[in-house]
Amino acid sequence: MMVRPFLIPTVCALAALTTGCDNNSVRISSTRTVETDATGVLRVVEALQCPQTLGSLTRKGSASAQGTVCTYGGPRGAEVILHLVSLDGDDTTSVLKAFEDRLSASLPQAVAGLRADTAPQAEAQATSSGGDRASVQAPGVDIQAEGDKASIRLPGISIDADGEDASVNIGGFNVEAKGDGTNVEVQGGDGGDSVSVRANDTATVVRTSASGDATRANWILTDNRASAGGWRLVGYEARGPAGGPIVVVTVRSKEREGGDVFDDAKDLVTLNVGE
Repeated sequence: MMVRPFLIPTVCALAALTTGCDNNSVRISSTRTVETDATGVLRVVEALQCPQTLGSLTRKGSASAQGTVCTYGGPRGAEVILHLVSLDGDDTTSVLKAFEDRLSASLPQAVAGLRADTAPQAEAQATSSGGDRASVQAPGVDIQAEGDKASIRLPGISIDADGEDASVNIGGFNVEAKGDGTNVEVQGGDGGDSVSVRANDTATVVRTSASGDATRANWILTDNRASAGGWRLVGYEARGPAGGPIVVVTVRSKEREGGDVFDDAKDLVTLNVGE
């Protein structure tokens, strides 16, 4: 498959919520199979391992609540909290939704803007010339395509394509993507992994989940406008064996890209439960 005829309409679709290039928001979603490296056996955790430091993070005090919560500080006031969560018969969807709701409260403008699909949005600049070159640029969105090469950057996402080869990194997943036409189709193994991205001119939300009985999930919400508390990025990484308990790390950062904080937070999860 040649990448050029796939990328030009895809750039338009990314800029136009798949309904036309005059739309003002961006949504990418896939519930097709996604190849991931998350094939290891996740450990059953009885108490958290909370090192004093890990990367850019420094633990604040000792583990609390019988070893189920550890709090870390990061650069520029970033906050990282590691949780050990017993499911107690609950499903992981409802447990993670509670984390998502609490974190979303730190970026109320982003949540409101992403919900208001019909509200006026700042227009993303999309251009195409000669059928070989396209560009989409808006706050937090940078998509460039020329010939068989393309570069796509969204918060939490990077995609680079050259000829028939494409490398996609989303929320810790490495994805090989192929397709044609105006719809992006992600194909991989035989699982049911899911990747979803939605963005407007100020905010972006990224959600991933891996197939199988074990929990492997990731959620990030960003806003280029600081909240009242100065936050620009919130999110979580969650992993755990079927039936739990699951390890969830939550992040609040005052940098929209998160810097090293989110990667270091995910390393805390890996240290405790594996990949």
